[in-house]
Parts: sequence; C-alpha cells; structure tokens
Amino acid sequence: MNPDESPLPPKTSTPPPAQDAGFGARHLPGTPAGESKGMLPGMALIGMYLLVLAMLNAFAAMNGTFGHSAAKYSILGVCTLLVVGVFGMLRLRRWGWSLVTAGCLLMAAGYFYGFHRTHIPPYIINGLFALVFFLYLSRPEVRERLR
Repeated sequence: MNPDESPLPPKTSTPPPAQDAGFGARHLPGTPAGESKGMLPGMALIGMYLLVLAMLNAFAAMNGTFGHSAAKYSILGVCTLLVVGVFGMLRLRRWGWSLVTAGCLLMAAGYFYGFHRTHIPPYIINGLFALVFFLYLSRPEVRERLR
C-alpha cells in the first residue's frame, strides 16, 4: 500500500440545498394546506333550497294557510330569520351559518312533531332532509371556511 493512497475515499464538499428566498413574497395560485377558502357546493345548495322554502312558507302565512292566530306571525318571524341567515351564510359569515344551522334543526324538529301529530308521510321526508342539512352544516370542513 502506498502512503499516498488512503483507505477512505476523498471528502468532497456538497453544496447546500437550493433555497428560494422570495417564495413567501410571491402570490402563487392555490391555498396552503389547512387554509381552505370559498364556499362548498353543498352550502350553496342548502342556501338556495332554504330561500325557496322560506319564501313559500312566508307567502303561505300571508295568505292564511297557517291560520289567523299567533302561528302566522311566528312562521313569518322564523322565515325572516332564516332568510337573513341564508344571506349571511352565503357571504361566509359565522352568524349566518349559526342562524341557518339552528333553523335546520328547528325545522327538522317541527316536521317530526308534525308527523307525530298527523302521520302525514311527507313530513317525515322533509324532516329527514332538514336533519341531513343540519348534519352537513355542522361538519368541520364547512365551519373552517367561515369568517
């Protein structure tokens, strides 16, 4: 063995990995993980459905379908709160989401109570729809998109 030869390979210096110093300053498309923005399609669909349902119930209350007692005014109040909540939810506000979520739960309870009293099958179907809407709106993916 020669004294000039060593059993270890010669050490080579490796350059440091490339770093992008201006990465944070650039506005790249997309959002970082965990920072979702925008509305889910289900939120828009629930909002449109509840707007139509609230308008139909408000017109029915004005025409006297629910009677001429306090039920007429309570239906109008609930429909007004639901419409205000839907417009707030469509703007991705937490107060709108909470009004719509509470409205869906109350609507489901009302439909289930109506089915219990009258045994009319469409009440149970409408109640299940409202309950599914409530469960959809209470998901973490929906809540993280609100401001």
